[in-house]
Amino acid sequence: MAGSARRWTVAGGAALMLLGTLFGFGLIGTPVERSIGGSLAATATLIAPATPAFSIWSVIYLGLFAYTVWQFFPAARTARVAGIAPLAAASMALNGAWLLVVQAGLIWASVAVIAALVVVLGLLLRRLSAEPPASAIEALLVDGTFGLYLGWSSVATLANVTAALVAAGLPVSGVLPELSAVAVLAVGAALGVVLALILGGRVAIAAAMAWGLSWIAVGRLLVAPESAVVGVAAVLAAVVVAGAAVAVRVRRGALQPAFARTGGRR
Repeated sequence: MAGSARRWTVAGGAALMLLGTLFGFGLIGTPVERSIGGSLAATATLIAPATPAFSIWSVIYLGLFAYTVWQFFPAARTARVAGIAPLAAASMALNGAWLLVVQAGLIWASVAVIAALVVVLGLLLRRLSAEPPASAIEALLVDGTFGLYLGWSSVATLANVTAALVAAGLPVSGVLPELSAVAVLAVGAALGVVLALILGGRVAIAAAMAWGLSWIAVGRLLVAPESAVVGVAAVLAAVVVAGAAVAVRVRRGALQPAFARTGGRR
C-alpha cells in the first residue's frame, strides 16, 4: 500500500471512530450506558468500572486523533509508523463499529467486536516492538496512545463479556456471580502478565489495565452492586498487572522512557 493510501486509510478509520463516538456520547442516538437496557452501565454488573474510569477514553481519543494528524507529516514517514498503519486504521474502525453495534442492541456482537479490537491492538503493539521509536513524539503518540488503548480495551472486554452474561440471565448478586466475577478478574490479571511478558512490560498497557481494574474495585466497594470479595479481587488483579510490568522491566534492565518497550533492536 502506497504511503498516501496508508495515511488516508488511517484517516478513514478515525472518521468511522468519530461517527461511533457521536453515538456513544448520545449526540446521535442513545448513550452507551443507556443502550441494551443499561447492560453496559457502571452499576450493571460486578465487573463494571465506576463512572470516572471512562475518562481515560478522552486521553485515548485525543491521542488517536493526534496520531492521525501527525502521521501526515514528514517526521512520521518511517517504516515503523508505516508498518502499523493498516492495524491502526482497523483498530479505530472496530472502535466505531463497537459503538454502532451497541447502538443496535447486539450485546454478543459487541463482545466479538471488542475481542477483535484487542487482537488487532495486540498485533499492532507486537509489530511496534520490533524496533524502538525514532523520537519522543513517536513514543508518545504511537507507543503511548496504542498502549493505553490496548490496556483499557482489555479491561473493557472483561466488562463487556460480563455484561453479556448478565443480559443472558446471570444474576448480578449472590455467590455464583461473585465467583464468576473473581474468575473473570483472574483472567484479566493473567492477560496482563502475558502482555507484559510478550511486549516487554510496557508501562502504558499496565497503567491502563491497572486503572480500569482499580475502578472496578472502587465500584464494588463503594457503589452498587457492592461486593467486598470482588473489590478485593480487583485490587489484587491491578497489583498483579502492575507488578508484572515492573518485574519484566527490571529483569531486562529497562531504563528507557515509560512509553517505550525495552526489547527489540537498539
